[in-house]
Amino acid sequence: MLPKKSTLMIFIIFIATACSPVIDLRGSMPTNERVLEIKPGYTKKDISLLLGTPASTSVFGDKRWYYIGSKIKTFAFFEPEELERQVIAIDFDNTDKVTDIYKLALHDGKKINISKYQTPTVGRDSSIIDQFIGDLIGNAGRFKSLNKNEE
Repeated sequence: MLPKKSTLMIFIIFIATACSPVIDLRGSMPTNERVLEIKPGYTKKDISLLLGTPASTSVFGDKRWYYIGSKIKTFAFFEPEELERQVIAIDFDNTDKVTDIYKLALHDGKKINISKYQTPTVGRDSSIIDQFIGDLIGNAGRFKSLNKNEE
């Protein structure tokens, strides 16, 4: 049997490690060395080989690629805190060659207030029971038997 001091020390170590923050890396955070290798004239294929697949691309066309990464600290039940953010935006011309590179950080972001207004939708709110019964009725007879003897 462990002496009381040893048991107390194990308990203190357990509590201390259970309450330590967890640091997560999310997304793609290319190293500065990799980003510095990018030169105007590189092709999309060159960039893919160097940095991998982009996290996002421009909405209209494929003329800007985004590589987005964050470092997030989570501590117990508190809201996660973003410690670091890196956004690399790479612009391409019509021949799919690099024309410009932008590097943004956490301090470049802007806080957006979410509107309290909602867009009305057509339809009705249904309860979980309505949805369950609707699924049962809607799917009745849609599935064929896999047993060939029953045909």
